[in-house]
Amino acid sequence: MRADARKNHDHLLAAAGTAITEQGVDVSLRDIARRADVGLATLLRHFPTREALLDALLRTSFDELTAQAAELETSSSPEDALVSWLRDCVAWTTEYRGVTALMAAAMEDTESALHASCVTLRAAGARLLARAQDAGAARTDIDGTDLFALVAALAWLGDQPSLAPRADRLFAVVASAVLTSAGSGGAEGRPRR
Repeated sequence: MRADARKNHDHLLAAAGTAITEQGVDVSLRDIARRADVGLATLLRHFPTREALLDALLRTSFDELTAQAAELETSSSPEDALVSWLRDCVAWTTEYRGVTALMAAAMEDTESALHASCVTLRAAGARLLARAQDAGAARTDIDGTDLFALVAALAWLGDQPSLAPRADRLFAVVASAVLTSAGSGGAEGRPRR
């Protein structure tokens, strides 16, 4: 990609990130183009669909969370790694309002631009969960799909103004329910933003 095209691409992603943070994933593409001070046709030339735009915007975060999971596998106890990753996933999904519904739909739609990234992210969480289960630190009656659903549920809580004040406490409750050693300090603390 030429340098000027890369600059325009990055500018569009920055505008989209701000718009989605403020208005949610259903913000109109026209509003994103206006915020980037370009025409809708320019936005669509770079990102022909909403999903293509979201995939480009979210892929970096997906990759970072996946890399974090790999790092936590070797640097932290199984319990701490799982809770830390879960906390960061919840915090990230809360940043982009409405992204959890898109991610859940993309998991089932192999044609979705977000499918591969979501599957990779779920697999990273599943590995941390399996490691904690093998160590006897996590329940064995849940799997990576359940963990992914818990992230979505906890992020949804954070998106609800009337429930947001409870999100931190409920994160600790859910993390304690996933862990078999609920009395440890691993489940405590608020999701990082």
